[in-house]
Amino acid sequence: MTKTSKRRDFLKGTLAATAGGALALSLEEQALAAADASKPSEATSEASAGLLPTGKIGKRDVTRLICGGNLISGFAHSRDLIYVSSMLKHYFTDEKVLETLHICEQAGINTALLRNDDQVIRILEEYWKKRGGKIQWLAQVYPKDNDTETDIKRAVDNGAMACYIQGGIGDRWVKADRLDLIEKSLKVIRDAGVPGGVGGHMLDVPMAVEAAGLEPDFYMKTFHRSDYWSYTKEGKHDNSWCAAPEETAKYMSEVKRPWIAFKVLAAGAIHPRAGFRYVFENGADFACVGMFDFQVREDAAIARKILSGSLKRRRPWQA
Repeated sequence: MTKTSKRRDFLKGTLAATAGGALALSLEEQALAAADASKPSEATSEASAGLLPTGKIGKRDVTRLICGGNLISGFAHSRDLIYVSSMLKHYFTDEKVLETLHICEQAGINTALLRNDDQVIRILEEYWKKRGGKIQWLAQVYPKDNDTETDIKRAVDNGAMACYIQGGIGDRWVKADRLDLIEKSLKVIRDAGVPGGVGGHMLDVPMAVEAAGLEPDFYMKTFHRSDYWSYTKEGKHDNSWCAAPEETAKYMSEVKRPWIAFKVLAAGAIHPRAGFRYVFENGADFACVGMFDFQVREDAAIARKILSGSLKRRRPWQA
């Protein structure tokens, strides 16, 4: 018997033998026990994985599951765990990032949402030109109050197929009533010949942009369930990113533009089976998900199964 199976049997036995067994185990142990007791891994073989279902961003076909880039760039929301970003920077070497992008393509994912920085540009050049990779780059761009052009043009010049205004910037400009800067940035993106989107953590962002008639090509908006253990509506301890999921779903149901949901697993607090179904049934057209290399195949298989099944969508597909 392996150590893993012994641990699994111990956890199962503890849960079965103790009336309040779940309370006696840590949250992590409960999750491990539940995972061990569930059906086998949904990961598919490389040979059997075709392209995942797609939607349109501009004229491009984009898989409904998009690889997020926070982990690859070496940082993550981690509540009060101060070692996580350092761990990620050690784990995601250049070679590991290249391997992760390759696994994404093998699993049927054709787009990665990545920051616009020196590391990303260097790695993508290696991946595309020397490794023969084809993954599309959806660029997270950082226009400035006094310069809306430089960062955007840099992304497009280095191969970005679309750009969106980073969520923190979108939040700040809406709070400051600087929709003129959002409008200018969208024009720069479109003049560069690619689709342009607006990101935000606050529901006020798409609401203000829609009210102003700015007509972005897509939105990036946080969206996740609120029934996980560490959730608080305020999110002030780095533990939630969508303060009003039901209000978000209701408002976005009337918005006739593609919507990429992000933070859909609440930084690892929600299982993909629950998180993916929630965002797709409640209106998102795409889910952007940060994934370790060892998570990609199973996440892709889960998304494939959900998207090919009977989805009870409350919003028509807009992409």
